[in-house]
Amino acid sequence: MTDATVWQPAASLAALKSRAELLAYVRGFFARRRVMEVETPVLGRFGVTDLNLDGIRADVAACGVRGGWLQTSPEYHMKRLLAAGAGPIFQIARVFRDGESGPRHNPEFSLLEWYRPGMDDRELMAEVGDLVCGWLECPQPEVLTYRGALMRHAGFDPMAITDAELRQYCQRWLEPGQLDDLGRDACLDLVMSFAVEPALGQNAPVFVTRYPASQAALARTSRDDGYAVAHRFELYSQGLELCNGYWELTDAEEQRARFEADNRARGAAGKPEMAIDETLVAAMESGLPDCAGVALGLDRLQMLKVGARSIDEVLAFPFGRA
Repeated sequence: MTDATVWQPAASLAALKSRAELLAYVRGFFARRRVMEVETPVLGRFGVTDLNLDGIRADVAACGVRGGWLQTSPEYHMKRLLAAGAGPIFQIARVFRDGESGPRHNPEFSLLEWYRPGMDDRELMAEVGDLVCGWLECPQPEVLTYRGALMRHAGFDPMAITDAELRQYCQRWLEPGQLDDLGRDACLDLVMSFAVEPALGQNAPVFVTRYPASQAALARTSRDDGYAVAHRFELYSQGLELCNGYWELTDAEEQRARFEADNRARGAAGKPEMAIDETLVAAMESGLPDCAGVALGLDRLQMLKVGARSIDEVLAFPFGRA
């Protein structure tokens, strides 16, 4: 509930000071590693096709275009810079996602995103560990495969379980009728949310890697122990997801196919189809360098630093007070 008369910031002045120190720490970290800071549009002509992300539409008229989207991530624009030869780059971006609110979510939040030409997912994970653990002053992360994480905390092999067995497992959280429209990945997401994530990173941060290829998003894929997996990783600490990273897909034709598959999934879920960002596809066709990239939520990282239970405690003006 929002009280329109509350004008004070939600975060304490001590938390705001610590946040300023975090921004200085991040910039110093990348300056020492000669990674260039960049800025890209907050308001863009295209949104994203990802089924799990809902953008916020903007009603603007400019350059012969009517509409636009507040960006859910600076990824597409940063990849255009990479294709133009920018080299290693990072950005502290304000990003927007509709329908996201609660103790860990605010519709507007701060995302640290960076790209490393010449690195793969394992090499970038090491750098993420250095940045996060340096700030939190904690041990370096453990590494678990997605398969290993579910076998350890949910008690089954996500690569081998049948769809019927998976649905039966998920009945503990949903009524049978609610499962009818959920596909395999949606069921696995439930398992991650309720059975796995709360147990991750309780003593030290944990990387989860090698997700099923069906959850690759913009990552390249390969085979591991006979199964197709994505070169994707997420970092967890105290049950809180901090980042999502990829050894980036560079094949423009495959990227277009994934965008089209996203839109088919959106249609099946009753969501509007999204226009494909042809500028990104064109940049990839011109030559996106072999690289790894990651997006890390700075607000969540700061929650861990100051021991906050809600994201509001580290934001000056969350949406309820904006």
